[in-house]
Amino acid sequence: MGQTTEAIVQNATGLWDQVSAFGVSLLEPYRLWQVAILLVLALVAQGLALLIRPRFEDWLRGKSGLKMWQMRLLLLIRNRVRGLLFVALAWAAALAIAQITVYPSRRYLIELVASLAMAWVVIGLVVRVINNRFVRRVVSWGAWIYVTLKVLGFLEPVSQFLDAFSVSFGDFRLSALSVIKALAVTAGMLALARIITETTRKRIKANPDISPSMQVLSIKFLQVGLYTSAFFIGLKAVGFDLSGFAVLSGAIGVGLGFGLQKVVSNLVSGVIILLDKSVKPGDVISLGDTFGWIESLGARYVSVVTRDGREYLIPNEDLITGQVVNWSHSNELVRVDLDFGTSYHDDPHKVRAVAIAAAMGADRVLKTMAPVCHITGFGDSSVNYVLRFWISDPRDGLTNVRGTVFLALWDAFHAEGISLPFPQREVRLLNPEVAVLQPSASSKSPG
Repeated sequence: MGQTTEAIVQNATGLWDQVSAFGVSLLEPYRLWQVAILLVLALVAQGLALLIRPRFEDWLRGKSGLKMWQMRLLLLIRNRVRGLLFVALAWAAALAIAQITVYPSRRYLIELVASLAMAWVVIGLVVRVINNRFVRRVVSWGAWIYVTLKVLGFLEPVSQFLDAFSVSFGDFRLSALSVIKALAVTAGMLALARIITETTRKRIKANPDISPSMQVLSIKFLQVGLYTSAFFIGLKAVGFDLSGFAVLSGAIGVGLGFGLQKVVSNLVSGVIILLDKSVKPGDVISLGDTFGWIESLGARYVSVVTRDGREYLIPNEDLITGQVVNWSHSNELVRVDLDFGTSYHDDPHKVRAVAIAAAMGADRVLKTMAPVCHITGFGDSSVNYVLRFWISDPRDGLTNVRGTVFLALWDAFHAEGISLPFPQREVRLLNPEVAVLQPSASSKSPG
């Protein structure tokens, strides 16, 4: 512990001496002139940015045929016009001073600030490819700090100072420097994994030869593999022994298996669904009282959107263990049955012909698979029929097509004089004499 404290004090003293020497060097007359020049360049860059940015925006609005990535790049340049102008002016001033005097010290500070500003602008542009805001900030701040220390020459003493803060667990030594390196490496790997995943996902989605289920499965495996690799690479950067972690992960896995049985069951069920292709995005399914189409397949649940806009998150286990009606599993052809009845006075042959013709004239009813109509029985008040027809777009709903065909039947039957009966009852009195109800004794006559 005493050696560690002594190393911290020694490294801190060395770092402070170097920072103090750099600060004292700025007070020299030729360095003060460079500071003044940099302040003037910053004001000039600000003024030019105020003049250029509105004109650049007007020019950008006229470019309607640009691709998305080109538009984003131009927007990034617009937001960093001031920084780009300052870098250009600083390097121009350094070149001008180099033509006046041969002493590098007369332009050292200007070149130093120009290098830092250029590095900051480049990092700000490059990290925009990272969509996650938190990861983008971690990567950008880490890169800015590293470049600043590198350019100023403080990287080595700062590294030694951070490395002095350490703890030991047997043969394993963990320092503040190794933790920072691990965080930086992990954040960079996560950002890279996300970029690769998004690029690969777009290409897989655009490939018509890969089924929707295999697309989702491939993307899930790719995400798990890349993010797991990023995590273990971060641990390796710290110097963590992964062989010992394998034993620990096995013990943790057993504990989680008992405590998260439902979660694990849903995860395994999700993999089975993707492998056997029983359901896939876009399929129309019925599960209990839920009827809708599959919007997406998740690791734990399936998103089903109904016709009324509700989104149900159904656990994967329910799709494996329950009875699911997939209206579009092998094909999207669906037969719809309509039950109706007509009066006994109407000719059944005519009723069948009129019903088939009415169904043929309705939208969404397939004409290639002609509707049929059959008598199903003789009821108490009507002759009962069933009208069967086929549709190829169950995703657009079943209730609406039923209503359309029912309305077509109504119009056709009224046009042909076919009646739609309703239950009627005939009441007969066993005693033909009509009983006259007398007023009760307690009632009083009017007046």
